[in-house]
Amino acid sequence: MPSHSQTRKRASRRRSPTPAPASDAGGGFLNAWANLVPNWMPELPRRRGRKPRVPLDQILQALTFHVSHGAGTLAEHFFELFQEPLADSSWSDRRRRLPWEVFADLMRRALRPIATRRRQPDAFWHGWRVLALDGTQYSVMNTPQVMATTTKAASRRGRAAFAKLGVAVLLEVGVHNPLAAAIARHGESELALARGLFAQLPNAALLLADRLYGVPAVIIEVWAACRRVGSHFLFRVPRHIKARVLEKLPDGSRRVRLNVREQRRGWPIRGSLDIREIRVRVGRKGFRRHELRLCTSLLDHRTAPAPELAQLYASRWEHELYFRNAKRVLRQTNVLQSHTVETGAQEIAAIILVTAMLAHERARAANGHVPVLRIKFGVMLAIVRSMWFGLGPIEDLLTEKQKTQVVKRGQALMRRSLTGRRRSRTNPRAVRQPVTRWPRLMQTNSVEGPVQFKVV
Repeated sequence: MPSHSQTRKRASRRRSPTPAPASDAGGGFLNAWANLVPNWMPELPRRRGRKPRVPLDQILQALTFHVSHGAGTLAEHFFELFQEPLADSSWSDRRRRLPWEVFADLMRRALRPIATRRRQPDAFWHGWRVLALDGTQYSVMNTPQVMATTTKAASRRGRAAFAKLGVAVLLEVGVHNPLAAAIARHGESELALARGLFAQLPNAALLLADRLYGVPAVIIEVWAACRRVGSHFLFRVPRHIKARVLEKLPDGSRRVRLNVREQRRGWPIRGSLDIREIRVRVGRKGFRRHELRLCTSLLDHRTAPAPELAQLYASRWEHELYFRNAKRVLRQTNVLQSHTVETGAQEIAAIILVTAMLAHERARAANGHVPVLRIKFGVMLAIVRSMWFGLGPIEDLLTEKQKTQVVKRGQALMRRSLTGRRRSRTNPRAVRQPVTRWPRLMQTNSVEGPVQFKVV
């Protein structure tokens, strides 16, 4: 009579997974995963002992599938995908032993551009693929493991409620598709994370970023990275950066020279940087205007007029909407479920992968008939979740023709759920408990009307 261990080994061999075939038509989650990461099998160094019963690729697929759902445990979602049980304690042990290099390699292979000029013209400007670079933070539970390895941020009102994990994301603006990401597992700043993403810029792109990146020391690094791939950038410059005007251009912009300083005490000057600067007043009729200071590597004012670049910079706000959807709609909270910093970084990586899969589904549903970002994210998410369930656990109840009809019906429903055209609206920059130089917010209101740009 065979022993229990022999029976378990034979059962494990019988349950060896078969990769799901990739299909451009979409379908279940495993099919979407195969489209996102075709022909990829993670590798781990050989270790002593019995071979794990659950392969590593199934672990990664289940974790990504788990963060795409609003309710349920990781073990329940794993069973939904593969009809196999795996205890919560086993999940905790497997995730704790996973090296971060697996997730870094997975994101490098999975995150790539998806917009095309024919189907998504809104994702391009004068032939350049419009990208944005920005960061955010996720809160981590106050577990003993987290508190032993991290320090909460301090403010004038005391310590923060939760420790934070930062993340920097390079985003394809027109379709809300992440192209690269870096996660702060050791307390790195947003700028330190972003510097690791400069080398992942695609060809023929125009990168937008806020004032954090508009300093000469960072601009030099970005410009060198852009030259290698034939791309350009458009950054906002802080007010305190001084510039010497070299030439005034016909469109109102200027060619200026910035001093590049060492990042150390005394800030000695180590060089100079010649760049094009655009100063523009932005506001609405009847209201106070403020000045916007931009710099760009697009030096020719004829092919890149200053008023157009100023209006293009406003699309950088799409990055904030991407973060809002990832935190408040997809996960419905910015507090991670993980109990350690390492597993928290894994959860953030899974969230980014899910947003990439949803960007693919959204673009596939739009199919060039409607603007991608007009499809409501919340409705699209509900439809995609239902399709992943219908073409997952109950897939064997449907014929191939029925599966195709389910996908087409779902995509048609997404195209019917469109947001209205976005209003040109501005909310006051104020806080309820003011600090220095900030007006106090007593009543919430907003200003509507067309935005006027004037190059000065």
